[in-house]
Amino acid sequence: MGSQGDRGAMRNVLVAIAVFAGIATAPAQANDLLSPHPLAGVVDEFRIGLHAHRVHHAALPFLVHEWNLGDVEDVSFDVLFTSPDIDAFRWIGAPRPEIGTTISFAGRDSLVHANLTWQLPIFDTPIYLEAGLGAAIHDGALTGAAPGRQNFGCRVNFYERWGVGVNMSENATATLTYEHTSNNGWCAANDGLSNFGLRLGWKF
Repeated sequence: MGSQGDRGAMRNVLVAIAVFAGIATAPAQANDLLSPHPLAGVVDEFRIGLHAHRVHHAALPFLVHEWNLGDVEDVSFDVLFTSPDIDAFRWIGAPRPEIGTTISFAGRDSLVHANLTWQLPIFDTPIYLEAGLGAAIHDGALTGAAPGRQNFGCRVNFYERWGVGVNMSENATATLTYEHTSNNGWCAANDGLSNFGLRLGWKF
């Protein structure tokens, strides 16, 4: 059981996400209050999420029947930038550069990541598939981790994310994501960390 402070922090996160969801589904005219937005052209989307911590150790989310969804204790914040208008980015599918963090409110392992995020619309629908690839730095142990925490081996590891989402409106998104960090066996230890949850986004 978490402390009263942990539970209070989680309640605040849930309230913030609920408020954000209400704003995101409001009429699009509300966006005219600040148009054009000062971040337009640089920042494409901001996301906040709530996640189950360490649902599995694997990089790919195929073994759903083995997932542990009991520890919903992480909150994430992500900034996705507009894909640069250069040939190199267009040639690889115009991914969006991204920075973000996933923080454990239960005192377990947190991470900061930088990656590229690709998005693929599903035909003429508001649904899309998403994939991210980059690197993450964590605050956990390399070896000798305390119970309930990971032996990451390397301070900087690979970062991958897989998702399926929906454009709820012109500006609002909701994406179910499975994020993973590990080092592919390049260091002495390699306890993979995979978190699963919902990221709500606001597009500028």
